[in-house]
Amino acid sequence: MTKAEIVADISEETGLERSEALRAVEAFMHSIKRSLSDGQNVYLRGFGSFVVKRRAQKTGRNISKKTTVIIPAHNIPSFKPAKVFVEEVKNNVAAD
Repeated sequence: MTKAEIVADISEETGLERSEALRAVEAFMHSIKRSLSDGQNVYLRGFGSFVVKRRAQKTGRNISKKTTVIIPAHNIPSFKPAKVFVEEVKNNVAAD
């Protein structure tokens, strides 16, 4: 499903115009990105959690040049679905 399909689906379900639904989806995504950039996790009960994970410094290898490179510690965004969400997906996929 693409963002355009999500916007169309929200527009149909809520009766909002597509442009309004697009603004709402964009605002939602911007809010999550801003929170994660600020180091704050986002918890959506019954859906899941967007969290910031810390990756430790590690040594990588460039095989073609036969050199090693230090990859510095960094943060990455991650999503962990809620148990209810996981169960719903498991049950619906198994039914197909």
